[in-house]
Amino acid sequence: MEAVILYTTWPDADTARTCSAAAVEAGLAACANILGPMTSVYRWEGALEATSEIPVLFKTTAERAEALKDLILSRHPYALPAVVALPIAKVGSNPGFLEWIEASCS
Repeated sequence: MEAVILYTTWPDADTARTCSAAAVEAGLAACANILGPMTSVYRWEGALEATSEIPVLFKTTAERAEALKDLILSRHPYALPAVVALPIAKVGSNPGFLEWIEASCS
């Protein structure tokens, strides 16, 4: 089993929470960590932007990552949402925690 984290950002805590609950309820994520507000600085359509966003870390399996990505994209209000998959290394990770992710997403 390969565990991954899907990193996303949301415009506010309510939309982050709603999608996180849907992902866990559907068994697509074992857990979603909704982090505190951050400021993102980026270029969009030629203009420099600075926006407050809410980052979320979804813990899932590689097998469920595509379906989770599709759920996130279907619920996201942005035209081009950030959804990035980051592998979780087995080395240095708590094996019991990785097993819990797998069991929660099966």
